[in-house]
Amino acid sequence: MASTPLSKKITALLVYGRPPLVFCGMLCALAVMWFHHPVVYTLGVVLLFVSMSFDLVDGWFAARFGSHPTFAHLADRIMDKIVYAIIFPVVAVGMMWRLAYIQPRHETIDLLHALFVLVICVTVLIRDAFAHFIRWFTMGKGPEPENSEFTRLRTVVAAPVAALLYANAFYIPEGPPSKLYFWISWLGNIPVKWLFVIEILFLVINFGSIAAYLRKYGTTFMDELCLGNERLRRKILSVLPNGLTVFNALMGLLALWFAYQDRIRESFLLLIGAAVFDKLDGAVARRLGLTEPLPGTEAPRFTLGGILDDISDGISFCIVPAWIYYIVVGNQEPVLPMGIPTGAVALFYAAAGIARLIYFTIDTSPIPGFFKGMPTPAGAILTTSAILIFSQYTSDFPDQSKTLGLFATVVMISAGILMNVYPVRYLHIGRFMDQKAWFKRLSICLLTIAVISPYLGPICFFYLIGYVLSPLYTGKLLPDRQKSEVRSQKKGNLRH
Repeated sequence: MASTPLSKKITALLVYGRPPLVFCGMLCALAVMWFHHPVVYTLGVVLLFVSMSFDLVDGWFAARFGSHPTFAHLADRIMDKIVYAIIFPVVAVGMMWRLAYIQPRHETIDLLHALFVLVICVTVLIRDAFAHFIRWFTMGKGPEPENSEFTRLRTVVAAPVAALLYANAFYIPEGPPSKLYFWISWLGNIPVKWLFVIEILFLVINFGSIAAYLRKYGTTFMDELCLGNERLRRKILSVLPNGLTVFNALMGLLALWFAYQDRIRESFLLLIGAAVFDKLDGAVARRLGLTEPLPGTEAPRFTLGGILDDISDGISFCIVPAWIYYIVVGNQEPVLPMGIPTGAVALFYAAAGIARLIYFTIDTSPIPGFFKGMPTPAGAILTTSAILIFSQYTSDFPDQSKTLGLFATVVMISAGILMNVYPVRYLHIGRFMDQKAWFKRLSICLLTIAVISPYLGPICFFYLIGYVLSPLYTGKLLPDRQKSEVRSQKKGNLRH
């Protein structure tokens, strides 16, 4: 009998070796929770990272050296499901255990982080079950579904994120004086704000993967499920963009809570996250065909999706920035001339933002690809970047607090006015990113640099100043050029 080639043995080891490694990692986690031993913790993290390394290369080995690539690909997906079904529940339990035994005097932000990890773990498992069901359904109707960019990205990042969360959840302080433990303990002590950034991105990727499956195979599946009832089909599909809209509001409320904890930088990042969800919900609604009226009917003026979107935008981009301004600037000594109350400025901005949303909702002649007046997400990020500058530099230069407070106030008032100058056309920046890949990459690079640098506020402020001045150029563009790319100016206004 011929011996099995070494390459095939390696392929089998990489594909089928991950579940035993992760299972041993789970046993190590149980031992850590029972004995609190740093050596066992180190062993568990090493096992998870070895499994992660296998996950990154097993697909390539299976495709190149496997005798049955299709079967190897199927086995790889099954192993993924087994691994995720083990590790993510373990991580969720570990986060709660860390609060109870390692950080008994934890802050509220730590509890919030543990709950957020639980949400992520549930989302991962739901996404896997959903993907399995869609694959099973579409395979019965035709060829095997292809992976989208979001799905491939999710497959690549899931294992590293799981390993990182494992290292953080089961961290045991005061371990052996070794370089290996030093690096692993560094992972266990990553600041919560960085974990939040990673986890939010991972959550967005999971939602994007679900949306990609719905976009590519949702039509066939929903036609079968709804028996040709288009209205029922839309009601079911609208759950996803409406859920993203709710996340927009939740991010805004979290930003407000962080502002109360004097964590203005984290609050600002959460508002950026709210803006991302605001872009995603409309994009998903358009991709799912929910922005087109039913055949033979006219577009309704008000729908559940549109109302949810307006409420979420009002919370995240009107009320929350105004409240943050009042919390941060109003708590300082009087910084405005002539005794102008900061509360009045905050109310002006909130009212201006809500007025802009009302106009956006009732406007009967939108310009394809453009906003009339500066959109509320841009106004919110512009104003909160100025507030972040005020918060950061008043501690460094306390003698300039009045100047910085006046600066933040002028930005608040100016943003409120610009949002309601309807003759000025602002390009829809989210759709412009979809059309111009270079601009999207440039924006992501700038945001990444800003997040990892101490100049988050100034970088974002000047980026938004560029957008404020953009009508000097984009005002020359013809709306007809956008019609081929944009079917509806009102984001998600036909979601049922």
